[in-house]
Amino acid sequence: MSRKDWSKLKEILNWPVFLISGGILVLFVLLSLVNVKWTSTYVDLGFDYAIRYFGPYWQVLLIATFLVGAYIAFSSSGNAVLGKLKKPEMSFFRYLAIIVTTGLGAGGVFWAAAEPMYYFIDTPPVFQGIEGGSEAAVSSALAQSFLSWGFTAWSVYGAISVIVIMYAHHHKGMPLKPRTLLYPIFGEKIRHSAWGTVADVVCVIGAAAGTIGPIGFLGLQVSYGVNALFGWPNTFTTQILIIVALTSVVLISTVTGIDKGIQWLSRLNINTALIIAIFLLIFGPGLFIVDAFISSSGVYLTEFIRMSTFRGDNEWLGSWTLFFFGWFIGFGPLVALLVARVSQGRTIREIFLVVAILTPIITNLWFTVLGGSGIHYELNNPGSISEPLFENGLPAAIIAIAHQMPLGTIMPFIFLLLTILFVVTTVDSMSYSLSMSVTGVGNPPKLVRVFWAVIMAAIATILINIGGGGIGALQSFVVVAAVPVSILMLPLLWHAPKIARILARDQGYIK
Repeated sequence: MSRKDWSKLKEILNWPVFLISGGILVLFVLLSLVNVKWTSTYVDLGFDYAIRYFGPYWQVLLIATFLVGAYIAFSSSGNAVLGKLKKPEMSFFRYLAIIVTTGLGAGGVFWAAAEPMYYFIDTPPVFQGIEGGSEAAVSSALAQSFLSWGFTAWSVYGAISVIVIMYAHHHKGMPLKPRTLLYPIFGEKIRHSAWGTVADVVCVIGAAAGTIGPIGFLGLQVSYGVNALFGWPNTFTTQILIIVALTSVVLISTVTGIDKGIQWLSRLNINTALIIAIFLLIFGPGLFIVDAFISSSGVYLTEFIRMSTFRGDNEWLGSWTLFFFGWFIGFGPLVALLVARVSQGRTIREIFLVVAILTPIITNLWFTVLGGSGIHYELNNPGSISEPLFENGLPAAIIAIAHQMPLGTIMPFIFLLLTILFVVTTVDSMSYSLSMSVTGVGNPPKLVRVFWAVIMAAIATILINIGGGGIGALQSFVVVAAVPVSILMLPLLWHAPKIARILARDQGYIK
């Protein structure tokens, strides 16, 4: 890096946010190195408090975010175009692919295979009276998975936040940082305010921790997979090699930027998943998948309010629904930044339909293809999927399902590859968003993007080496970080409609 580039980097880098957020992540690793059990205990305590005292708020917040987003999108304000471009920067398919793969991450394979099976064997309490493991439990199991990854959860990724970010950035000159969400309250003051630093730090920590976790789990899960398939030793060395390989791909994509690397990886992800889905619909349990998707969608829609507001079993909610909601909230502002970065020239209505309607439908269809196939095989051969899942965790479920698919000898390899692609794309996208958060520019310097990719992989490797719950504690830490992030998102409910009306009035859609 030249002296000129270094001077420019020092000028745009927000050192307080960079050092505080990085320092907290390093402190977490050091505490885990000293006493991982003690660290896990206190993180779990924070997790329990977050679920107990903020869980009901999160449930209401997600519903309200979706409803307000829908109101804006289908009103006259929905015609307003965001950004200062007359037409979008990229094709609709590329745009959709980036959002789908960034939001799904590792959940695109491991949770898609395992979550419906957990609900199928052990019926969620909201569906009391349905016998677990029976045909009657199919629709309720998939419907509960649809809720975890459904309309309200995905709406956090930009149904209303993107409106505020893009207006403040393109019309008021605010940086592409989480603090920009507070512009309607503080105005220009938030640019250099301590509250802005706090907002940036909590959002960066939440997203970074949420990205480090999947990197670590990918190392553990793929190591298990290659051990089961090839007999390679399931050791720390294997896990390191996997993470190094993943990081290398991320770095290649990172230096090419959002217009090449991230777009290319996203398209590859979606095309691969689409080919697998079509293959299974034709040669696998296609009729079962179609029937399950239709009936489960019916249950999801008719029982939507009851499932979304269920408060009967806080322990179960903390392990499942609120755990996923906390993850979506923790990632929310950083994913919204990426959505804002790629949404110039699109209308408010189009962004809402993609983020809060189309993407959840695609996600739920994919969960039905993968998880529904697993349920089908479990019904025909009880224990063939559930036993490996309960004995060896998430990676065992997808391998067990893949072995029973047509071309069962090669499908496990394909799904391992797909998992790596999903995680690589998420790490790449989050490295980009994290870099925007600490620089405030839409095209952050390559060095900053590379730094985030490398440091997250390094932390994941250290936590794997620690063992004893380091990665698990970090996963729970994301839910703790979701508490301040969820407070940051509350004012958007009344500020986003006002801003949408301003934009629509300026563009002549309303008087």
